[in-house]
Amino acid sequence: MIDVAAAVMVNEARQVFIAQRNKPQELAGMWEFPGGKIEEGESPKESLIREIKEELGVEIKITRFITESIYQYNFGKVRIFAYLAELSSGEIEVKEHNAASWVDLAELNNYQFVPADVEIVDQIKEELN
Repeated sequence: MIDVAAAVMVNEARQVFIAQRNKPQELAGMWEFPGGKIEEGESPKESLIREIKEELGVEIKITRFITESIYQYNFGKVRIFAYLAELSSGEIEVKEHNAASWVDLAELNNYQFVPADVEIVDQIKEELN
């Protein structure tokens, strides 16, 4: 199983930050909450802070755990640990995605999310409304 940590970043306007994948091919063009693989010896939170710094060039403050999502892709099973987070410093620079956007909760249904993130979308819409 591939363990991943994801940040559900919410701004003062209660918008959620999402990013459009560019790989692998079967997920390219779909949207996700940014984050990445948890490396050996890292906690999910440590991984998430590192990944957001690498992918977006910003520091985040993790406020709490939201949910865990498990999905079986054709390339393997993925388990995502999703955390609510906020920007603590820096300006977002999209480095590893095709695009990114701050989106109102009501607009999340207009985006095609990677299958493993759909459960997270449902959870945050319920919790943040």
